[in-house]
Amino acid sequence: MRTDIERFRDLPNVGPATERDFQLLGISTPRELIGRDPFQMYKDLCLVTGLRHDPCVIDVFLSAVRYMEGAPAKKWWEYTEERKRILKNR
Repeated sequence: MRTDIERFRDLPNVGPATERDFQLLGISTPRELIGRDPFQMYKDLCLVTGLRHDPCVIDVFLSAVRYMEGAPAKKWWEYTEERKRILKNR
């Protein structure tokens, strides 16, 4: 686990928009991403904003959560197939 990262923008694939999304979800530090469900985060974001966000947001959430949990840095689109597979099976 990466508990030494202090800023969201130090995470791969996280820019200002994703940082705002985390804040809207009540997540104030990167450490709080550890153990989170990116799919639930996406659902919560859609509820909080009243909008249906692009499903690629899930890919970014997957990359951030997995990175904080110790996975190697990967481009967000490398999680697209996994997202599609998981959503298909739900």
